[in-house]
Amino acid sequence: MRKNGKLDYIEMQAAGGTLDSVKAFYSAAFGWTFTDYGPTYSSFAEGLDGGFHTESAAKPLPILFSTDLEGSQKAVEDAGGRVVKPIYPFPGGRRFHFLDPAGNELAVWAE
Repeated sequence: MRKNGKLDYIEMQAAGGTLDSVKAFYSAAFGWTFTDYGPTYSSFAEGLDGGFHTESAAKPLPILFSTDLEGSQKAVEDAGGRVVKPIYPFPGGRRFHFLDPAGNELAVWAE
């Protein structure tokens, strides 16, 4: 069961290789299975759910879950976080990205 404010998902990049090579590596090394969402994104459910994308060379992106996305964005701002991508839709829901006081980028999503 998803819980408000808890780590729920992680996105990692596959820009250094092909998506197929990353999937082959994790399948061979750890037995992971994947669900493809087009040619640039593939998800996994291996303890902590996540996915690999080829669209950028970004650092891993921890993603928190929210039952009230607008309320979570306001709470982040009120606590001193800086929203770097306001709420936007994506396949599966909506989310926003923010920087914490140490400069770490995280995202918060809702169904």
